[in-house]
Amino acid sequence: MFKLKEMPVEEKKDKLNKFKDMLLELKDTITEIKHIEVGISHEIEGRSFDLCLTSHFETLQDLDVYRVHPEHMKVIKFASKIVGDRAAVDYEF
Repeated sequence: MFKLKEMPVEEKKDKLNKFKDMLLELKDTITEIKHIEVGISHEIEGRSFDLCLTSHFETLQDLDVYRVHPEHMKVIKFASKIVGDRAAVDYEF
């Protein structure tokens, strides 16, 4: 989950949509991603997190490939400029 830095609401909406699109596009370039889902909170100005990412991988090794993949690194670079807080849980099921 990601909470964006403080910014005007319209700018925040634009950044969230770009962030969402960038994450979803990873499915087309990183074959290790088996499923990806991205949701934007309906309360853009609320206290909750702004965006949630759910992704599925066959193995932990596939997750590790994703983490360092050049296309994922581009998303991380973009996110580092706009994200103020982040929470993550990686687990097996």
